[in-house]
Amino acid sequence: MMKTYSDVWDLDVFFPGGSQSSQFRAHIDELKNKKRIFAENEVAFDSPQSKTDGDLVSRLIEEAKEVMLYLRQAGAFIGCLQAQDMNDREADRLQSELTTISAEFQTTFNSFQQKLAQTSEEVWELMLEHKTLSELSYVLNEWKKKAKDKLSNQEEALIQSLSIDGYHGWGQMYDTIVGTMEIPFTENGEEKKLSIGQANNLTSHKDEKVRKEIHDQLEKAWEEKEELLAKTLNHLGGYRLNVYKARGWEEVLKEPLEYNRMKQETLDAMWGAISKHKQPFVHYLDRKAKILGKEKMDWFNLDAPVANSSSTMSYDEGAHFILKHFKRFGPEMAEFAEIAFENSWIEAEDRPGKRPGGFCTSFPLSQQSRIFMTYSGSMSNVATLAHELGHAFHSYALKPMHTLNRNYAMNVAETASTFAEMIVADAAVKEATTKEEKIALVEDKLQRSVAFFMNIHARFLFETRFYEEKKEGTVSSTRLNELMEEAQREAFAGALDEAHPHFWASKLHFYITGVPFYNFPYTFGYLFSLSIYAKALETNESYEENYMALLRDTAVMNVEELAMKHLGEDITKEAFWEKGIQLCIQDVEEFLELTGE
Repeated sequence: MMKTYSDVWDLDVFFPGGSQSSQFRAHIDELKNKKRIFAENEVAFDSPQSKTDGDLVSRLIEEAKEVMLYLRQAGAFIGCLQAQDMNDREADRLQSELTTISAEFQTTFNSFQQKLAQTSEEVWELMLEHKTLSELSYVLNEWKKKAKDKLSNQEEALIQSLSIDGYHGWGQMYDTIVGTMEIPFTENGEEKKLSIGQANNLTSHKDEKVRKEIHDQLEKAWEEKEELLAKTLNHLGGYRLNVYKARGWEEVLKEPLEYNRMKQETLDAMWGAISKHKQPFVHYLDRKAKILGKEKMDWFNLDAPVANSSSTMSYDEGAHFILKHFKRFGPEMAEFAEIAFENSWIEAEDRPGKRPGGFCTSFPLSQQSRIFMTYSGSMSNVATLAHELGHAFHSYALKPMHTLNRNYAMNVAETASTFAEMIVADAAVKEATTKEEKIALVEDKLQRSVAFFMNIHARFLFETRFYEEKKEGTVSSTRLNELMEEAQREAFAGALDEAHPHFWASKLHFYITGVPFYNFPYTFGYLFSLSIYAKALETNESYEENYMALLRDTAVMNVEELAMKHLGEDITKEAFWEKGIQLCIQDVEEFLELTGE
């Protein structure tokens, strides 16, 4: 008999009572206390003058680490509360409170980093020999470099304090606007009101009339809010650009590249390789359009099923499918996923009021993760679930590392998730029992390639151009629609008929303040994980240990070093990226063969 799992997560294990939790209030109070102690000790701290100051630096780092852990625990809890119920106003109030605490801590922490950065090179090198500082040398050197790139303590403190109601305030405004939106939809003669997340789930409905109706209703809803959302995006962009200008940063991509620990040459090589190999994916989209009875591909048909596959899985079936194939890769990954399912780490219930999309968040004090999504039974949902479990496994692999050596960037974060997704997607194709099912599953893989090589590329082109135009003044909603459509037509290499001009309004990633340019890391992670996956397939013995060693290095070296150490590859060259793209082109060839007349 198949084991059953809850599709609603358990948050009470952290703080019982949700946003009204007295235990969470005590946690916030303790966080404030730890922040106060660190601030008092930081004020009394001066730049290290000798090797013996290593003990004091180590002690302050330990205090800062404690504040960070408490902040992340609180942030994860509030994020989960807001996602499970977009009408939880107390959770929104707690988010505002935490944003203030975080900004105040960041001001003190910036000051600490500035003081460390003023240490002479000779003393710095000697200090890094300290027993507890030596293992943090990569992170400490990174702090030192970043501190030198910033303004004075007073100016950075002002930026942080203004960001609460400015920068982060506008990011939260986006969440508030989207949280109030409802999409009308008629089913069996009855009109329903859907959340954005529920409406998005219908974009892959088997009935074209439903897909078109949902697309049009979503486009109409975004159009109704476009002035509010354009203002929000302009204020976010303007804030960011003014901070960059004050710091003397001329390149908009400086912060995202440093955040992702990668070079411009690597980014250029990746997009260069993709741009040269788009034609096979255009052939796939043209064939798909033809199967759907169309001349060309419309945006609302991108996720349309092309085969009459009845391949759906209940939540429990999806969980067992994932566990079975994780086990074939390695025992530790499977055991970890089983713990996640058995202990209700996953919120997957299909119900109104939830935030759209999916995520994985870490509760570092509890050494657990929580996964959020809306599961409706498609193989794409199963792949998303595996994707988020991959994120959680990444955090698990880093458990033996010092807390400060666990801060990996977005691009390598997407590597672990995509790797887990690949295990499941490949297995699904191999286990297909009918031609129709195989077509559906190969096509599901191809939809991801199109998402990473075309949709994400469009986001990157749009955002880069938006920031360039924003330097000259406000970018109107009309112009944002034009920029978005231009980027889509270019990134899809002419394969699109009807586009999605309001995509800039619908995509949360453009409004997230914690991560700048939340687009190219997905494509990086996808192609990087393909290389790791290929390596795993060609290795006879278990690759799990090598894979976990790579994950543990993701927070202590730049991606160029990471690839050279674990894959023996130079990722600043297009040749590396072309290997991964070729694997995806094989999926196109299989699809064209399966769907040929």
